[in-house]
Amino acid sequence: MKPDKCEFCEGGMEYRNTLVRFRYKGQTIYVEHVPVWVCNHCGEQYFDAKIYKHLEIIARQKERIQREISFPLATFEMVAA
Repeated sequence: MKPDKCEFCEGGMEYRNTLVRFRYKGQTIYVEHVPVWVCNHCGEQYFDAKIYKHLEIIARQKERIQREISFPLATFEMVAA
């Protein structure tokens, strides 16, 4: 079901496949090619219930994930330096 507008900024919604960050039981995984509603203005993501359930299934099978990604991690205190 298409959301009327973004709950945060009232921007328009677009349905697309994208990379999403999904938190489950204190762990974070990233899942590619997820069909999700995305706000065209702020980027907030909204999942249909069926898609959310699929993400939970993927997260419960974390040991089957074969690829990992890494990224630079900065600290906020770097600004003061």
